[in-house]
Amino acid sequence: MADETIFQKIGNAIVNFAPGIATILTATGVGAPIGAAVGAIGALGRAFGLGDSPKPEDVLQAISADPEIRLKAMIAENDFKAKMAQLELDETKAYLSDVQSARDRQASVEKVTGRRDTNLYVLAWFIVGGFFSLMGILLFVKIPEDSTGVIFMLFGSLSAAFGGVVSYFFGSSKGSADKSMELSQTAKALAKKV
Repeated sequence: MADETIFQKIGNAIVNFAPGIATILTATGVGAPIGAAVGAIGALGRAFGLGDSPKPEDVLQAISADPEIRLKAMIAENDFKAKMAQLELDETKAYLSDVQSARDRQASVEKVTGRRDTNLYVLAWFIVGGFFSLMGILLFVKIPEDSTGVIFMLFGSLSAAFGGVVSYFFGSSKGSADKSMELSQTAKALAKKV
């Protein structure tokens, strides 16, 4: 292919050794974000001794000249996967922190005022009721063709809000496991004091 980009050339050169990185690089500009390609080039640069931010041209030249391409490409692939896993872990931690801060806020309001925030529960029930009502309508009522776009947009928004309500009140199973572990440790500490 005469009009291949530099990313596609690098991806084609390492496709047999680092398929994850090759997929990102060959799809850059066609579907994969440029940030992922920069991360992949960085992983290759570290594996080939070019530093964290090498030029794509330097990476292609190093790949073309190096007889140990297979090993270095596999190292880069593992490095790239580890960085992507770390980004996903950081995103999950941020989400769980957000959920926890919302719960802490609710607990502190209830502690200070001595009563529940009824607006929170009314809004949550309104969202849950609206979600199931709209779902029932979509299942059993024929909707005019010209109204489907608006109805489905409303259903998407209501679905997201419903997910938020469920996440707020029930949280994740990991958070539950962490709380159980903390309670167990607290109980053991109290038992030692007694």
